[in-house]
Amino acid sequence: MSSPMAGYEAFLVKNVSTISSIESTLRSLTWFLPGRFKDAELASEALSSLLNMTSMYHDTLLTTFTQNSRPPVPTSLHFRYTQAWLDKDVRYRWIGRVLELIRYTQLVIEMGLKRKVSSKNRWRGIVLLEVVKAVLRLMLLRITKRPLVHPPLPEREFDPSTLPDLDSERTSPHPLFNKSSPSSADSPVEDYLLPKALSTSNVRPPVTLISPLASPQDWVSEVLYTLRPLVYCVLYASDRNTKRPLVAILLLELLSRTLRRAPPPSAILECSEYAHRDRDVFWYLLRGSIWQHFSRPKLEALAHKVGRAPLVGLFGALLEDWIPLIDEYYYYTAP
Repeated sequence: MSSPMAGYEAFLVKNVSTISSIESTLRSLTWFLPGRFKDAELASEALSSLLNMTSMYHDTLLTTFTQNSRPPVPTSLHFRYTQAWLDKDVRYRWIGRVLELIRYTQLVIEMGLKRKVSSKNRWRGIVLLEVVKAVLRLMLLRITKRPLVHPPLPEREFDPSTLPDLDSERTSPHPLFNKSSPSSADSPVEDYLLPKALSTSNVRPPVTLISPLASPQDWVSEVLYTLRPLVYCVLYASDRNTKRPLVAILLLELLSRTLRRAPPPSAILECSEYAHRDRDVFWYLLRGSIWQHFSRPKLEALAHKVGRAPLVGLFGALLEDWIPLIDEYYYYTAP
């Protein structure tokens, strides 16, 4: 007799498209809950955290299932790299999972601390979380000896509706590979073949998609980038009314960016990770004195203006509900 866990896994695979749709619908609902009733933001974040943790568990099961299917589901470079480290090192696997669990629950933890303990103890709890995260990231850095990627675990990168049926996946070709041939005049041969062409990244061993850190400068750059959130949190917890925390983290960001190595164009995954880090700079518009004196007044004016419009009034109301939360909770915009 199969175990309840095996029965649930079979149920998940057979109904993955429906479950994914329910997850997506509930996740969209969390955007509209804040401001609707007392402690609505706590209910919203608790639901979001539960959905994220459930999705992480589902992704683990689906990844195992798709890896066993023939032919396998096509995967991105990030998926291949992170999955290779999960398979190679059990420490990476568990540290990555703990980091993701903290990321999913840190805002709920902060909301609980705000309601149950003093402001001083709340910030002690936040700093402790950042210390744990910094230590875990440094452990990952030591294990991989490569720049860290975000997130450290593989993400779901396929449409659940395209998964093969549980009963026939061993005999039927995967729907993702069931593409019609370019017989139509509207589909040139080049358009059909180019997406199937292999690059050097496609044939390299997954772990080598990012080269090891080679020089002390590379290590210093990565360690500085890893410690930025902790430094900002410690300074912000003790001095929330000045520009010192923001100036410090921007200096660390700039120094890390200056010392960072320049990967060759063929290092697609590393270039993608650095581009993601560069885009994250825009989050500073929602932090510290930049938020207080520049971004928030502009967003409040925008919310007031669009709130009177008949069609976009809902957006204005939603914006007005979210602006106070950025003021109240650190982890809404934490680095």
